[in-house]
Amino acid sequence: MNKGFLFAALAVVLLPARLFADIYVYTDDDGVIHFTNVPTSGRFEWVAPERGGPAPALSSFNEIIVRAAGRYGVDPALVKAVIKAESDFDPEAVSPAGAVGLMQLMPETARVVGVRDLRDPAQNIYGGVRHLSRLLRVFDGDTVLALAAYNAGENAVRRYGGLPPFRETREYVRRVLRWRDHYRRGL
Repeated sequence: MNKGFLFAALAVVLLPARLFADIYVYTDDDGVIHFTNVPTSGRFEWVAPERGGPAPALSSFNEIIVRAAGRYGVDPALVKAVIKAESDFDPEAVSPAGAVGLMQLMPETARVVGVRDLRDPAQNIYGGVRHLSRLLRVFDGDTVLALAAYNAGENAVRRYGGLPPFRETREYVRRVLRWRDHYRRGL
């Protein structure tokens, strides 16, 4: 197969995907390249986004993220990673479960952390970081358990005495930690 064609095909496949989801890839014994957003075996490797400037969405919220993270003592890279995983930096995002905004706060959680307008990026970020900070304290600084609680709920983490066995939650935690490391490296 022509290497130029392969590179172009790879770029076409990865460019839109990198904007919206994690992508995994492996090449089988016959030289066929397989892509997925949900790896089904250890053969798949995560495709890191290309190095470059921050995405426009991240740039527009970076100052708020850094201030909120500083106020509540949370790693800004972790906050960025949660936002990336939760909403892909879309302040209008609404989940099927009813979570709203950049940090996908549920209305009850928003009320508890003092957020009045879930669609206001600053309120949503400050509320989400406040909630994440509380979870980090509750779970003695254990980032994995705090993220699991952010995704599946505090009670699920307590009920299972650790990381719940839910595939979605385990993948969520891995994805957030990967993005946190990505943002820490300044990529």
